[in-house]
Amino acid sequence: MARTLSTADARRETVLAAAAHVFAARGIYGTPTTEVARAAGISQAYLFRLYPSKEALAVALIERVNERIHETFAQAAAQAASAGEEVLPAMGRAYVELLKDQDLMLLQLHAHAASPDVPAIRAASRDGFRRLVEFAQRVSGAPDEEVQRFFAHGMLLNALAALDAMELDEPWARTLARHTGEPGPC
Repeated sequence: MARTLSTADARRETVLAAAAHVFAARGIYGTPTTEVARAAGISQAYLFRLYPSKEALAVALIERVNERIHETFAQAAAQAASAGEEVLPAMGRAYVELLKDQDLMLLQLHAHAASPDVPAIRAASRDGFRRLVEFAQRVSGAPDEEVQRFFAHGMLLNALAALDAMELDEPWARTLARHTGEPGPC
């Protein structure tokens, strides 16, 4: 049976979708809550009833991004395992596809940039990494060094995607973008 969202739950979903785009474009610090409310089609007062602070909204977005990455990894790992393939390369290819969602990629970068100054954002970002690393270790059985390379490669992919360098035909970009789907995502 499908879950029916309450009005407030449905509005939270609408706000998160609107906020993702606005925060991605302007950053966590640079986004006024009035812009989020306007994009979601609600008043700023109602926005603060749904999310008591801009920080709470940012944390909810970061948790959403982390969950989407986790779900993408889980789906790729399950498909690879059922096909008898290695899971880390499959998760890496899925992550490259996920990075085509510019809002998702930018929200990750904005969260990392805000982490030093905002403990709640830092905690949400750390928790996301913890869950992803534990998942990658569990489903791949790979040694720590391989899992570390997988995530280091993903961080490089984030930077290349932010610079729109994946398709550049320049020596430095070709060097860094080479083998972007192998072995890691992220």
